[in-house]
Amino acid sequence: MIKVTLPDGSVKEFEQGVFAMDVVKSISEGLARAAVCVEVDGQLRDLYSVLDGDCNFKVLTFNDEKGKEVFWHSSSHVLAQAVSRIWPEAKFAIGPAIKEGFYYDIDFPCTITQEDLPKIEEEMKKIVKENIQIKREPIKRVDAIELFTKLGDNYKVEILQGIEDEWVSLYRQGDYFDLCRGPHLPNTGKVKSFKLTSVAGAYWRGDTKNKMLTRIYGISYEKKADLEQYLTLIEEAKKRDHRKLGRELDLFDIFEEGPGFPFFFPKGMTLRNTLVDFWRHEHRKAGYVEVSSPMILNKDLWLRSGHWDHYKDNMYTVNIDESDFAIKPMNCPSGMLVYKRKPWSYRDLPLRIAELGQVHRHELSGALHGLMRVRCFTQDDSHIFMTPEQIEGEIEAVVRLIDKVYSVFGFSYNLELSTRPENSMGSDEQWDMATQALKNALNKMGKQYQINEGDGAFYGPKIDFHLQDSLGRTWQCGTIQLDFQMPERFDLTYVGADGEKHRPVMIHRVVFGSIERFIAILTEHYAGAYPTWLAPVQAVVLPISENHYEYAQQVYQQLFDAGLRVDLDMRNEKIGYRIREAQLKKVPYMIVLGANESQNGTIAVRHRKGGDLGAMSIEQFLADVKKLCENKEND
Repeated sequence: MIKVTLPDGSVKEFEQGVFAMDVVKSISEGLARAAVCVEVDGQLRDLYSVLDGDCNFKVLTFNDEKGKEVFWHSSSHVLAQAVSRIWPEAKFAIGPAIKEGFYYDIDFPCTITQEDLPKIEEEMKKIVKENIQIKREPIKRVDAIELFTKLGDNYKVEILQGIEDEWVSLYRQGDYFDLCRGPHLPNTGKVKSFKLTSVAGAYWRGDTKNKMLTRIYGISYEKKADLEQYLTLIEEAKKRDHRKLGRELDLFDIFEEGPGFPFFFPKGMTLRNTLVDFWRHEHRKAGYVEVSSPMILNKDLWLRSGHWDHYKDNMYTVNIDESDFAIKPMNCPSGMLVYKRKPWSYRDLPLRIAELGQVHRHELSGALHGLMRVRCFTQDDSHIFMTPEQIEGEIEAVVRLIDKVYSVFGFSYNLELSTRPENSMGSDEQWDMATQALKNALNKMGKQYQINEGDGAFYGPKIDFHLQDSLGRTWQCGTIQLDFQMPERFDLTYVGADGEKHRPVMIHRVVFGSIERFIAILTEHYAGAYPTWLAPVQAVVLPISENHYEYAQQVYQQLFDAGLRVDLDMRNEKIGYRIREAQLKKVPYMIVLGANESQNGTIAVRHRKGGDLGAMSIEQFLADVKKLCENKEND
């Protein structure tokens, strides 16, 4: 007999060799119907895997993150099987689950477009209806190489050549099989609701020197209602696409002449500057000083910082006076030089240095996406230099600052603590100390967080802030990175209370992350209808007819002189047309002026959401708007 320990601590006994599914059924028939896979001693396994010893046992459903991954990965195999039936000559590369759904990279014998997706979906429906059992088949690696070589599938052969294990596994579902470590759903019938969403090009293994494959994206759910809800969300996201709104609202754009290099227009600059002014105000209150550093710096600096060895492929370089220089991809080394320019005492610490530094990074053209992924952007960097005793207090202060900023925009967030990656600098002792300091600060503040093993920066562990927008999507923006390495590499020191030189500890941190990307997130979060304090145009003055032009100009000037961002629309168009256009442009307030307003010296105010607010004095309107802006209200 073997003992199976469940998550609640209870223990069940079974004959050795029992199927995982039988264990699940012994818990609950309903759970067995919902089960996607199981976790045995921390390892994901198929429902029909055999248990041959005592173990810890957990059942995963679609509601679990790992369960979703297995569900979506199995869906990618259903997609591949459908493609293999329609195009038998197709060759298959990889088909992983992703954050939302799945994709498969396929080498087709012909060109595939969006119009081909319904045909593939119809074949997928047949496969789901057939309820084909999905079976795992262990095979020796050398035999698998021989098998895929005979099939002419060079992609699978290349994958196998990079595997060192003697045994690998195939997953077979009827007339289709694939190289895969699994686990998978027990049958194709569980993939009841799905949708193929798009077609894109993708280089094999992300290398532009390799062949361009066709990537088909899809999403799947257990229930039709969940799929419909997701598709509705996608349609809403399309309406909020910052690239579309950026053009429609005349804020920003990216032209063919500069792929990945954004242009900001007058209204976009107003939005950007308002955001930056808010950032500067909050940082001044939090005890930061601001600096600016050059965009191009000598190769020696990047060698010293470690970026040349760890990041060179993403850097733009230039030769000046027969020496190699790099356009900075990040601001950290500049911050080292700012600190190193003069001696410091422990009494000067913590030193909080902030910089809105423009950086350039070489991103693959296929990865570029509006303002979300660009080659040139402005980081709201800050580098905090401190004594070891000040670490936890400074981390807490940064968390509070980021929390305060995000709350202004109505964002909630999740925290993730990332630990040491494989390709990193520094000793185990330093990494352990840095990681524990981050944990201590978060625990002391009562913050919930997840551990993300091995995803820290190459110089230190980090805390990432994943904020949630109005559609429930998450975006990684703020980050706090604790660094013992840079101060060492740059020989940074301070004089301690004992009169001796000591090494400071350093925090790298951003709040917005990238000004450009944060603007993109805000644009989609608000659907372009920014709150009044942030809106590029806060009000537009709309005289009903020529008879009121003179009064309209007086009102416009009074609002403008009071600091309001205001436009004057005296075009020869009907007032209804101009009001609708102002609403389409997401202007918070419309000031409509007719005979009554001209005679009484008042204004009629409309709000883009609240409609007609009635007549009021200019002074009352300005006072109301001033209060909204001072309180940073999300109206």
